[in-house]
Amino acid sequence: MRTRTGGTAVRYTLLVALAVTVLLPFVSIMLAALHLPGAQISGLSIPSEWSWRNFSLAWEQGNFSNLMRSSVIIAFCVVPLAVVLATLAAYGLAILKVWGNRALSVGFVLGLTIPVELVVVALYFNLREVGLTNSYLGIILAEAALFMPFGVYWMQSHFSSVPEELVEAARIDGARDLAVLVKVLVPISWPAITTLSVLYFMWSWNQFLLVLVMMQDPDRRTAPAGLGLFVGQYSTDIPLLAAASLIVIAPIVLVYLLFQRSFVNGITQGAIKG
Repeated sequence: MRTRTGGTAVRYTLLVALAVTVLLPFVSIMLAALHLPGAQISGLSIPSEWSWRNFSLAWEQGNFSNLMRSSVIIAFCVVPLAVVLATLAAYGLAILKVWGNRALSVGFVLGLTIPVELVVVALYFNLREVGLTNSYLGIILAEAALFMPFGVYWMQSHFSSVPEELVEAARIDGARDLAVLVKVLVPISWPAITTLSVLYFMWSWNQFLLVLVMMQDPDRRTAPAGLGLFVGQYSTDIPLLAAASLIVIAPIVLVYLLFQRSFVNGITQGAIKG
């Protein structure tokens, strides 16, 4: 009994330590953003006078109205497009077992090893030839393509764990391939789909280099790309930088909190099945 109690205490101590490690930088940034504009800050400092003015200043001076709109447009187009394509591709590889499915699966896995930095220059020249640079459509298509390897791998792993009897029963009842996917597999795959959607949203929202290269118009860049320029302009105003950083990460935190239960269920389900 003492051994079990001691093990539980160690686990909780470790979890608390990890939570403090993760939350402490966020608390530090939040406190820095609540200082008076232009205040000098060193380390974890509690404001002598609390001020919310930095958020409005950062929003106006950083042109975050246009930047956030661009981020929302791109993310809300990339996520459904990439999720649908990844689900269809995984269904074909795992359930329909299309011709060459093993080679295609290996190709998608190899795609996980290709960093954005390796292909961004070639991608820029290819999209420029068809007039898709400096446009939302070019970035949306590029991000969806770059996210596909992980999405296909994730959904294929999920579909591979589905009992074959479930699919065969649907086919015996007369369901065609698309009906099997939509009416049988998708309803039981919502945790995996939700997890993938949240990950795609986070990756799309945080995308920096691709947007910086593809979008030359500063007013149409995304919030993270705009934040990079904002840091160069106001590198000495720590409270203003902290407020701008919190504005950029706020949508990610909100999305995670909204889908936290489904996200954790999807991750846990994948870990158990794996």
